[in-house]
Amino acid sequence: MLKKNDIEPQAYRDAMSHFAGAVHIVTTDGPAGRRGATVIAACSVSDAPPMVLVCLNRENPNNRLYVENGNFALNTLSARHQPLAAAFSGAAGLTPDARFALGQWDTLSSGAPTLADALAVFDCELIDTKDLATHRVLFGKVTGLRIGDNFEPLLYHARNYRVL
Repeated sequence: MLKKNDIEPQAYRDAMSHFAGAVHIVTTDGPAGRRGATVIAACSVSDAPPMVLVCLNRENPNNRLYVENGNFALNTLSARHQPLAAAFSGAAGLTPDARFALGQWDTLSSGAPTLADALAVFDCELIDTKDLATHRVLFGKVTGLRIGDNFEPLLYHARNYRVL
């Protein structure tokens, strides 16, 4: 018989630190304002139609901008983007304008900022959200796509940035 245990949040975070993930910056812009955040919790949902999902912490009030703007861009980072990943994680305490000043940004279809030299950009119209526990899952229909140069991807594992 299996025994069910209560899982403490710290134990869960420790276990998840062994999960290697690609590093992205998810951005938005529109009437509610411009925002960008470093994320690992993102993945493909479908290729027909093309859709991705991103998980954002609901406890950060600034993450409401994604929903209010109705768009987001998922910018996949290469190894050379580690300083950008750190800046957009909030660890450096930079203002949003200072964070965006560190990269070259343009737009594709949705109006969300897209990183000009990202490994890949998935520019999305927000089509649905799902609130679950501490996070909000954003589902986006990809309306713009850019494939960059095939540099080494930036990963996050064991609470540090890594290169494949």
